[in-house]
Amino acid sequence: MNYNKKTYYEKTRNNLNLVFIKLALYLYLSLRLKLTLSIVERPNFTSNISKLKIVFATNNPNKLKEVQQLLPSVEIVSLQEIGCFDDIPETSNTLEGNAIIKANFVTENYEFDCFADDTGLEVDALNGSPGVYSSRYAGEGSDSENNMRKLLTELKNKQSRKAQFRTVIALNLKGEQHLFEGICKGEILTEKQGKKGFGYDPIFKPSGFETSFAQMTMAEKGTISHRGKAIKKLIEFLNSINN
Repeated sequence: MNYNKKTYYEKTRNNLNLVFIKLALYLYLSLRLKLTLSIVERPNFTSNISKLKIVFATNNPNKLKEVQQLLPSVEIVSLQEIGCFDDIPETSNTLEGNAIIKANFVTENYEFDCFADDTGLEVDALNGSPGVYSSRYAGEGSDSENNMRKLLTELKNKQSRKAQFRTVIALNLKGEQHLFEGICKGEILTEKQGKKGFGYDPIFKPSGFETSFAQMTMAEKGTISHRGKAIKKLIEFLNSINN
């Protein structure tokens, strides 16, 4: 009788051990299967959201910062980031021509999709000057202060102070070239107002506003500026080809 009890207990214990082993094995295999499925089935949220990467052909840090804020959905790469430290010549007598020269230089020498802009301040009383020579109006190597000083001097006895900023963007993308233009009309003030912005911003007051570009935040200026309008057309184009 004792022998039968002992045999019974041993069999029961062995059966329980077998049950525990099977249960542990089941849990282990279930966990492995769950982990495997989670890896296989996990959606790749970044696969379709990769940013378009384009070089902006400028050595002007203020322009670069302004455009990066206007184009947050695009990865804007500077010339320095692609190892381009050349002073790209602007030898055309038109804004369009200079924008094309700069964009082509990057595409041909560094094989990147690229966009470049050229901007000019066109004053009615000066027959559109300084225009394409806006950045060097007071001579080669001149800075913004000298350029503004010369412009204010030349307008001193002029009745009309109407002017416009005009930006032309040349985009080289996937072997094709596209041009975009933005214009902001306004007038030249008699003295500087504000300390923000760059270039002629302190003496340019856009139509419909009582403040100069240099008194606006970058976001405010971006919604109405010549460059902002040209960038908007660029964005619309990029969206149209991605849809």
